[in-house]
Amino acid sequence: MKLTLRINGSVVEQDADPLARLSEFLRQVLGLTGLKEGCCEGECGACTILTDGAPVHACLMLTFQAHEREITTVEGLGDAGVLTDLQAQFAAAGAVQCGYCTPGIIMSAEGLLRSTLTPSDEEIRHALAGNICRCTGFETIVRAVAAEAARRCEVGC
Repeated sequence: MKLTLRINGSVVEQDADPLARLSEFLRQVLGLTGLKEGCCEGECGACTILTDGAPVHACLMLTFQAHEREITTVEGLGDAGVLTDLQAQFAAAGAVQCGYCTPGIIMSAEGLLRSTLTPSDEEIRHALAGNICRCTGFETIVRAVAAEAARRCEVGC
């Protein structure tokens, strides 16, 4: 199947197996390795991307479901080698240890922050509920997301 996607702001046309997992297609065909494949069952959140602005587990989407959709991966949030403000908040809060889950959590947090200007800690926890981190616990992650929400609100809430 010829697949047309808008990925990270660019239109991509690519032959693809329509029944392949989108996570596999993004990593193996397009080389977007920021998203991780963990459980491949939608349980861990390591493969979270934004689809039309909403967080989605890419392992649960088939490539044909992404046809003509807007896909944002962690690579699409900023410039290579430069931390986004949200990523910088994670670093400052100590919300990163091994880092395997971080791209998925960043994408879930970004989805929340795009839809909710001033999320409560409860809303942050709910938005991150589909992501598993076995290293940090979630207190530092919640603090990092809350700090970024506050920073964004100062800029233009």
